[in-house]
Amino acid sequence: MAITKDMLISEILRHRSDAAEILMRFGMGCVGCPSSQMESLEQAAMVHGLDLEKVLVALNEGLDD
Repeated sequence: MAITKDMLISEILRHRSDAAEILMRFGMGCVGCPSSQMESLEQAAMVHGLDLEKVLVALNEGLDD
């Protein structure tokens, strides 16, 4: 299952064990805070000024659909 921009951060963290590390590498250091758990990846990327497409590529790298 591919990770999409509409998935909640909490879903992504459950789906991919190294997601927190990947997100923090992009500068999203608050992946564990309660408010981030209800944000979509798109919302979180916008708040942190990140390139959503680059984050998506990194999160989907190596995943089998």
